[in-house]
Amino acid sequence: MRLASAIAIAVLLIALLLSGVSELPPFGNPYNPDNNELSHSYLERTTEETGALNIVTAIVLDYRALDTFMEASVLFTGALIILLLFKKAA
Repeated sequence: MRLASAIAIAVLLIALLLSGVSELPPFGNPYNPDNNELSHSYLERTTEETGALNIVTAIVLDYRALDTFMEASVLFTGALIILLLFKKAA
C-alpha cells in the first residue's frame, strides 16, 4: 500500500512539473520576460556605475548586497542550529 501511494505521489508530482515546464516561453525568443530592459541596463551600464570588471560580481556585491547578506545570514543560522541540535550532550 505504501509503495502504491508513493508511486502515485511521484507520478502526480512529475505530471505537475511537466505541465509547468510546458508553459515556459520558447527559448531564444527576444520577447521573453527575461529579456527586459533591466537585463540590458545591467549589461550596458554595470562597469561604469560600479567600477567592477566582472558583471556577475558587480550585480551580487553592488546591486544585491543586502539580499546576499540576508541569504548568507539565513544559511549561517541554519548551519548553527543544526550544529546545536547534533551536539553531543556533555
